[in-house]
Amino acid sequence: MKYLKVLFTAGIGWWMAGPIGGIIGMIIGHLIENSSLQQTVPFASQRNGFVASLLVLMAAVMKADGKVLKSELDFVKMHLRSILGEEQSLQALMVLKEVLKKDIPLAEVCHQIRVNLDYNAKIQLLHLLYGLAKADGSLVAGEVKVIYNISRMLGISEADYQSVLNMFYQSPESAYKILEVDASVSNEELKKAYRKMAIRFHPDKVSHLGEEFQASAKEKFQKVNEAYEQLKRNGE
Repeated sequence: MKYLKVLFTAGIGWWMAGPIGGIIGMIIGHLIENSSLQQTVPFASQRNGFVASLLVLMAAVMKADGKVLKSELDFVKMHLRSILGEEQSLQALMVLKEVLKKDIPLAEVCHQIRVNLDYNAKIQLLHLLYGLAKADGSLVAGEVKVIYNISRMLGISEADYQSVLNMFYQSPESAYKILEVDASVSNEELKKAYRKMAIRFHPDKVSHLGEEFQASAKEKFQKVNEAYEQLKRNGE
């Protein structure tokens, strides 16, 4: 099918096995049938695994309150379009609708992702999941709880979790949490914290996932810059 060639580029990898493979087995079956996708391409394999992980985790977040509304799917479509573009977002939505029909063993899925994705990719997953949760303008407690549990099972540190979470809030405390410092921080310590976080969340850290995800990572990087500028102004 054409959408598989666009959404999942050439390359077969870890995501075809285990619980993720079980959930999106239909997609895997079509990939295997296409002989042109038999050769493993490292770049494509990493990107494919990330896309598959994102769609399964998105479904888990959407199912957090026990129901999926059309309005939620509309928001997801908009969110995916901003990440993947028009054609790939429509294809991703087709896959997501199928995933939503399945039971998701979240602990097993997260373990598979934790073992196979690098830390920077897992941070990017967390950021994208909160972007989904906030797509309708607010963060619902049930969704936040699920994403927090996902973060823990992926092995993301509490400090990094709080940093990403607070990128979706606007409060005096949020800027400190984004930069992982407390309110008593000195100007010199603030500058060091900013440099550390700017390196940690730089878009180049996820360049191996492809241009579309590197572009979405710029939003996270921008939040770090904004937090620093805000706290620097407060200290003047």
